[in-house]
Amino acid sequence: MMIKLSKDQKMKFVGEQQKELKKYSVIGVLPVNGIPDRLVQASRNKMRPQVKFIIAKKSLLTRILDADPKTKPLVKELTGMSAILLSNDDPFAIYRGFKSNSLKLSAKPKQRAPEDINIQGGETSIQPGQAVTELKQAGIDVQIQKGKVVIAKDKTLVKKGEVISLAVSKALKTLDIQPFVASIEPSAMLSGGLMFTKDILGIDSKQVAGEVSLGFSQAFALSLKAKIVNRYTVVPMITDAFRAAVAVGYTAKLYESGIIDKLMAEAVLQATALNILIKPPEQPAAAPTEAK
Repeated sequence: MMIKLSKDQKMKFVGEQQKELKKYSVIGVLPVNGIPDRLVQASRNKMRPQVKFIIAKKSLLTRILDADPKTKPLVKELTGMSAILLSNDDPFAIYRGFKSNSLKLSAKPKQRAPEDINIQGGETSIQPGQAVTELKQAGIDVQIQKGKVVIAKDKTLVKKGEVISLAVSKALKTLDIQPFVASIEPSAMLSGGLMFTKDILGIDSKQVAGEVSLGFSQAFALSLKAKIVNRYTVVPMITDAFRAAVAVGYTAKLYESGIIDKLMAEAVLQATALNILIKPPEQPAAAPTEAK
């Protein structure tokens, strides 16, 4: 709940916060419209050591950002209820910190399923009664076995993108299935004179590293094939050239350094093979000695 300020208090507040902005290297906007209060509070508590929050009406936040040409581009990010973020940490680390703090939510009627909502067959902890009727109304095959409620088989209750009906939302709540995830994340941040939007901040570092590695491998292979000399290809290209030169010299029997050793080794092998093929002449057997 925001405290109502007088005109003088508003002017003082805006002036103080404009000075505060100059103390930080990272300035961002955090939309909180439609975010559950408990998630907003949990995120503030978690990020408080890294981030300072300026929470006020949109008109006041606009004045704070609009006063400096550097922060003016953030004004368009103030949609609905928002907060200004101030920090000296890495923008990507700040974004990941907010993103990691999420909250599971139950489904409401007329919402669209974010993913396929599946239920698994088997015994449940539900007590027989009205809940069974609600599950059946949602199209779930439910049976009572030995006094326990059992879902007969696995089923995709709602496919991705389909509208969730009232009956299905009740059934999901009964089964304690929360298919929605609420997260709070900055819409944009300014750092080092650059604007980082949510699309950029949300990039998966592992995925990017894999894509960069694949791109490098492909470029490296292409450079080798096209005989393009650079800091990465020069060593393997020299190595390949040396091996090719040795192969040509070996075939042509050139007595050069790096080749003569191979030719000598081949000669030794041939001589050894020849010695094996040529048997020495048999020696005449010695005459037996007569005993005296």
